[in-house]
Amino acid sequence: MEGPTLRVRRATVDDLPQLRALWQAQLPDASGLERRVTEFQVVESPEGRVLAAVALTMHEGHGLIHSEVFADFADADRYRALLWERLEQVARNHGLYRVWTREEAPFWARCGLQLAGEPQLGRLPEIWRSLKGRWLTLQLREPPPEGLSIEKEFELYMQAERQRTEALLERARWIKRIATLVALILAGMVLMVVWYLLQRRTGLVPP
Repeated sequence: MEGPTLRVRRATVDDLPQLRALWQAQLPDASGLERRVTEFQVVESPEGRVLAAVALTMHEGHGLIHSEVFADFADADRYRALLWERLEQVARNHGLYRVWTREEAPFWARCGLQLAGEPQLGRLPEIWRSLKGRWLTLQLREPPPEGLSIEKEFELYMQAERQRTEALLERARWIKRIATLVALILAGMVLMVVWYLLQRRTGLVPP
């Protein structure tokens, strides 16, 4: 029997009372999280209860997954799977090329994040290097060439997306033209058959 349908969405200020209670109960340092509530994704029950939450902080093409909390740890991995699907989508939509986490649950290694070695740690943004813990990381796509800013890369990405969209629209226009032509040919054949049958009925065409 399937369980209730759960909703995964971005957190809003309306979630703060529930999130605040979870943060204070489970995180050693929850200071400043209220101001960053929109970085959180939440799993919500049909009744509107926040069952789980985790944040994704973005900086210069990197994403940091942090501050996971759960209303019930018995279903933590189930909630993590839902949250990871959402986080990966958000990260890719924002053009991130690498995500990081210091979360210790085995789930994060199972979903593709690997223990960061020295080469990977060298790419860790300076702003996060003071954070202690075991770093896991996953590359989502190739980083931009040296000297190419995130803004320029995003501009090139949007330009490529516009070209791809235009190509799809042009393809759709050709398909529409072909479909119209086929419809006209079929309509012409139907009219010819009707004309032939009418002529036979009136005796103008020999059987």
